[in-house]
Amino acid sequence: METARPLVSLITVSYNSEKTIADTIESILEQTYDNIEYIIVDGLSSDNTVSIAKNYETEFKDKGYSFIIISEKDSGLYDAMNKGIRLSTGDIVGILNSDDFYVNEYIIEKVVKMMMEENSDCLYADLLYVDEVNLEKVVRRWKANKGDFRLGWNPPHPTTFITKRSYDKYGLYKTDYKISSDYDILYRIIHKGKVKTSYLEEYIVKMRIGGKSTSGIKSNIISNKEIYNTLKENNQKFKLPIIITRLLVKIKQFL
Repeated sequence: METARPLVSLITVSYNSEKTIADTIESILEQTYDNIEYIIVDGLSSDNTVSIAKNYETEFKDKGYSFIIISEKDSGLYDAMNKGIRLSTGDIVGILNSDDFYVNEYIIEKVVKMMMEENSDCLYADLLYVDEVNLEKVVRRWKANKGDFRLGWNPPHPTTFITKRSYDKYGLYKTDYKISSDYDILYRIIHKGKVKTSYLEEYIVKMRIGGKSTSGIKSNIISNKEIYNTLKENNQKFKLPIIITRLLVKIKQFL
């Protein structure tokens, strides 16, 4: 990272998120880092999601943050993420979905500091899954550590920050994937692209359990099929052992 005080673009994708989006927005407003662009990409919610978000416009203006809200029909989660990335003008892009929030006000400050010190194009950290109602109740811990995609490892997407130039070089999210396009893009950028990647060894995001990628047997089957396709498209050997190893790692996170 060469910019003295890089602009960080934070993107939230939402759809009928009136119960949770305030926590997401407030966790961004609380950040001590002072150069943030915040983009909400809403999928034409039928509830009060957009009106709740618009209530915070003055607070973002007072902090000097750029605040953009668009609400229109999209083709799913990853199409909405791509819209946000295309709209973004920052040097670093982070995605914080509408049922996630940062654990404290120093997260973006720490992320930028490490990425600048290590001149990295990607950073990831640890993730906490919490109960939908009791946000202090930790259901699962994802201690990312350092690893290798060939050994079933991948970093937690909600804690990942990627430079805009990396998206420009390696492309955006595949919209034909329903659950695991985040795995695909991280595989392409970190493993295949071999960009300089930093690991911030602390929990930085809380994610409510029960989202699309964390709920049910059916979603896990779809997810693993998509991951298999990513490995196949990239000529990765030992695809099934990698997927089995990933499942074992996931089970360990509950213990």
